[in-house]
Amino acid sequence: MSKPSVLILCTGNSCRSHLAEGILRAAAGDLVEVLSAGSKPAGYVHPKAVQVMQEIGLDISAHTSKHMKEFLDRPITTVITVCGNADQACPVYPGQVNRHHWRFDDPAHAIGTEEQVLAEFRRVRDEIRKVFTAYAAGLREGRAL
Repeated sequence: MSKPSVLILCTGNSCRSHLAEGILRAAAGDLVEVLSAGSKPAGYVHPKAVQVMQEIGLDISAHTSKHMKEFLDRPITTVITVCGNADQACPVYPGQVNRHHWRFDDPAHAIGTEEQVLAEFRRVRDEIRKVFTAYAAGLREGRAL
């Protein structure tokens, strides 16, 4: 029996959705298949997103930026949008049961020194980590019932 799929959507699929994908996969990849995509994919994963994930021991360097239409023919159990634009552009997927919208700031728009920009990536990563770790704990608790 295949695991239920969780699709994390953002506009560019270059930062926030990949941070969330990596964190959720590490926290609950044994329970759910974790995917990410964008409504207007940037075509790359932001190098600073890769860097700040490596700092917490998670490697997302092999992730790729994908369009959300790539998943329209797959059964997606849960869709989680992590930015306002993706929430508005999000289609309904076959088999979709749940939909959540958790908005996070886009660290790709951070300005300042290299250290200030990295600090913003870390701040957003840590916010995403808190929310998606709690979500994973809820999945585990629900499975234990």
